[in-house]
Amino acid sequence: MPPRVVSLLPSATEIVGALGVRPVATSHECDYPPSVAEVPSVVDSRIDADASSAEIDSQVQASADAGGVYRIDREALAAADPDVVVSQGICDVCAVDTVVVEAAIEELGLDCELLTTDPHTVEDVLSDVEAIGAAIGREERASELLADLRGRIDRVETAAAERSERPAVAVLDWLEPPMVAGHWVPELVELAGGEYGLAGVGEASTPREWAAIREYDPDVLVAAPCGFGLEQTAENRSDLLDREGWTDIRAVRTGRVHAVDGHHLMNRPGPRLVESLETLAALLHPEAFDAPEPWMARPFGAGRESV
Repeated sequence: MPPRVVSLLPSATEIVGALGVRPVATSHECDYPPSVAEVPSVVDSRIDADASSAEIDSQVQASADAGGVYRIDREALAAADPDVVVSQGICDVCAVDTVVVEAAIEELGLDCELLTTDPHTVEDVLSDVEAIGAAIGREERASELLADLRGRIDRVETAAAERSERPAVAVLDWLEPPMVAGHWVPELVELAGGEYGLAGVGEASTPREWAAIREYDPDVLVAAPCGFGLEQTAENRSDLLDREGWTDIRAVRTGRVHAVDGHHLMNRPGPRLVESLETLAALLHPEAFDAPEPWMARPFGAGRESV
């Protein structure tokens, strides 16, 4: 009988699903694989996820006084009766923090293992696949999955290394205020054949002054707001289009500004992070890689065919 797994973040839900186990409960944000739509949620959010990027930022700041962004439904967690709970320690805005989960488990007297993920690099993400596989008794499947993911990463890196151009890239994982993507994103850009001069591998994503981004003047600019699909990014595109000096940026002048799905790609440190890598490679070197599917990325701008 498979273990009863409660996954409290989308990336872990994707890992558990890829290892052939369906969680008995998840968070409200977990939506992949599609079968988890029928699974009960044990986490609620105090944030209106449909608000503008500026409004969401204000809500997040205010949530600190209201007990945090997320609330655990203790009744639902107890009913799930988990053997393993997967939580995270990387960002208390992205998912419920492990400290909150620990308190709930202790209060309910649950007899379960709490596994905390805290990835900051691509290798950290792959290590999480291995650790979750061990925790839920799917070691062999985890090894097979890792071999496939590493093979795809190697193919991108090898093909990208053959390109003569290495464009300077900026990836924004929030628009208002503008935030430069960190953690695994600098590494993905480098593997995809670009240069990332605004953050180092493993560094946290941080708000940046718009003047600093303009001064960096990237060859390619990617907007991938955390939690936003392409349609929501389109609704908030004025956060960039209306900024001073927007049309002076090299990427804007040359038509190399792209929106990438920041909800399912880029910001989910799970198996589909490799799809994020493949998407970036196609945007940086379209002559060498297959174009991403329409839901993954589109030109960013004011035109009809852009976000």
